[in-house]
Amino acid sequence: MKKVLITGAAGNLGGLLAFHLKEYPDLFLNLLTHRKDVSKELRNLHDAEVFKADLSDKSTLGPALKDVDVIVHFAGILFKSNPEKFLPVTNTVYFQNLVDAAIENKVSRIILISFPHVEGETTMENPSTDKRDGKPESMHARTRLEEEKYLFAKQKTHKFEAVSLRVGMVYGKGILMIDAARWFSKHKLLCIWKKPTWIHLISTNDFLNATANAAVKENINGVYNLGDEGIQTLQEFFGDLSQYWGYKKPHRTSVGFIMFAARLFEFFSAVFNTQSPLTRDFVKIGMASYYGDTKRMRSELLPELKYKTYKEGINTF
Repeated sequence: MKKVLITGAAGNLGGLLAFHLKEYPDLFLNLLTHRKDVSKELRNLHDAEVFKADLSDKSTLGPALKDVDVIVHFAGILFKSNPEKFLPVTNTVYFQNLVDAAIENKVSRIILISFPHVEGETTMENPSTDKRDGKPESMHARTRLEEEKYLFAKQKTHKFEAVSLRVGMVYGKGILMIDAARWFSKHKLLCIWKKPTWIHLISTNDFLNATANAAVKENINGVYNLGDEGIQTLQEFFGDLSQYWGYKKPHRTSVGFIMFAARLFEFFSAVFNTQSPLTRDFVKIGMASYYGDTKRMRSELLPELKYKTYKEGINTF
């Protein structure tokens, strides 16, 4: 029986993957959490165990890593003010602790959930591949790039399979970013900048199938870009979504106005210790076009997509 550890199992995508993998035979799940607990359904699974640990303290990771074959790493902090201050620690340092502890426990495969933004701005003509020499503007992308560099550097000196899944935007019901967009759209607050931003999408279903295959299939190694066959802008995507939900299309406005709104959200987040659904760094990463070369995904992980474009999968909202 293969044992898979999911970090951030109480979070959005980590929890969805845990639900997805529970249907796989001969698979045992170690679900790693920190403060937030996993759902009752996951806690009651007979082929899963929940571990409380702190990625800032490598010594707490041993029990969760015992006899683990594969790690899928989601854990991180997103919706909080001033990510520039904490991401170099909560992304980079915490992931380094996990990798080091995994090597000590002889884990055979480590999967990092990354994104094409680590190469900087990419397009259909010049897509993200497996480069690690980019200079992205946002702190989210810069720290994720550092995680990739550390993972593949450690692979050179230790025997394990290092995998980076560079995921575009995952869409579908229950995805936090999409749910936030729906709330803003419902209250006529959804705004978007005027300059077209090209994005690469993938449905929740196809993302979970590709990630599950990355965990369970043999001889998976290196960088895989995950995405569907659609070519669209962020403006087009949110416009179609808003109309599908029965709301007006997003307001087109200046970047300065959106940055001002993000600053206000971050201010309230800092004062009242709440989540910030929008930050200035989110705007920076959101304004960068991104598109990944998915040939390796289609060849080794997911030959057939359930939804080739978001227009086919719009009913999943």
